[in-house]
Amino acid sequence: MKKSASAISDMHVIVDLAGERRAATIAADLASRLDAHLTGLAVAFEPLIPAYSMAAPVPTDFIVAARENAIADARAAGAAFEKIAAAAGVPFETLTLESVAGEGFMGAIHDLRLADLVVVGQDNPDQPEPMRPALIESILFDAAAPTLIIPYTGVTELKTGRAIVAWDGSAPAARAVRAALPLLQFADDVLVVIVEEASKWRAGAPGADIGTHLARHGLGVEVKRVANTIGDVASSLLNFAADEAGDWMVMGAYGHSRVRELLLGGATRTVLASMTLPVLMAH
Repeated sequence: MKKSASAISDMHVIVDLAGERRAATIAADLASRLDAHLTGLAVAFEPLIPAYSMAAPVPTDFIVAARENAIADARAAGAAFEKIAAAAGVPFETLTLESVAGEGFMGAIHDLRLADLVVVGQDNPDQPEPMRPALIESILFDAAAPTLIIPYTGVTELKTGRAIVAWDGSAPAARAVRAALPLLQFADDVLVVIVEEASKWRAGAPGADIGTHLARHGLGVEVKRVANTIGDVASSLLNFAADEAGDWMVMGAYGHSRVRELLLGGATRTVLASMTLPVLMAH
């Protein structure tokens, strides 16, 4: 029997280079539930050479050793992923890629463009990895892949029973909802939350349309509007998710240009920095 064209069948996970590798564990469990193939990507980052080193060049031996260590770390992460995936009983493969200066994440992006879903861990300040926020942004923009971000702490499994859908009527929000539909089928409750931003509602307050759309997919939906009393949409969303005991959240990523988000902050960057529950994003 063929799977639905809207199903998640081809998943990828960015494997953490160290630590508990929660994203890999959660991805393997989710792949098992979805009957999906899982590819583990371990990225070896080329060592960064400080600009001031031009006055006193870094020894070649140091650069070579740093690169070899990065590749060894990526291979070790790949081996750890294989144990996790095998224990979950899912079909899998492992890729070890090098991030070369000047190319960014193009190697990884090439492999992620056809992914139905990418799972990646939030940047962990206690065990930071090179350019993790930039990698997440590149997955969303350059690979255009739906991305499930896992908090670095507090979440050891993906509970799907109570889903929060952040809705503002935008195209990114609509793409996120479409990408999340296979996972929303696991939800017992779907709460659509609309943070009041009257200045953006030119055609009336959104809400009824998304409620009807999700109901047509057989989902039990409740639409709630919350006041933006603190003047921060992202914080209002996260506070709502906490108050409603949400298990995970769906939201569009980067409603403004990346330059504007960088300069002004923006809901996406705030959620990525302060998230306390898994968030599925799409742009």
